[in-house]
Amino acid sequence: MKKTLFFVGILVIIAGFLWQVGLKMKDNDDVVENGNTEEPLKDFLNYKDLVILESPLPEEIVTSPLVIKGQARGTWFFEASFPVSLVDWDGRIIAQGIATATDDWMTEEFVPFTASLEFENPQNIGDFSRRGALILKKDNPSGLPEHDDALELTVYFK
Repeated sequence: MKKTLFFVGILVIIAGFLWQVGLKMKDNDDVVENGNTEEPLKDFLNYKDLVILESPLPEEIVTSPLVIKGQARGTWFFEASFPVSLVDWDGRIIAQGIATATDDWMTEEFVPFTASLEFENPQNIGDFSRRGALILKKDNPSGLPEHDDALELTVYFK
């Protein structure tokens, strides 16, 4: 009887583990649902269903001027804009600007936006120095930390 209970317990643990692994694979970040189909994450980046970034994409090589295009929920904007920054490998800001809505932003739906950043490439002191980050920051006029959010992605300088 004890052996049977032991084996049933082991089977329950294994089934639970396999179920968890299946859930994690289903929620894989490399796939974004688009309607009834699933597309590999290659033509855009979907961040928490709040921002869809079309360019640049993660780990892309960027040059100046850097043109940023995408869509964001209207709640990401304030007065039709939100801040964008480009930082080097050490987190130093090398360019900053404003992304501007190209359509009515007073909605909770997606609104197209564009931005352009001009910058000088950081000093090349090794492979690591070619890496930087693009940061799209939710505009938060309230200043309350619970309303802060940002999309940060790695980019590489030519």
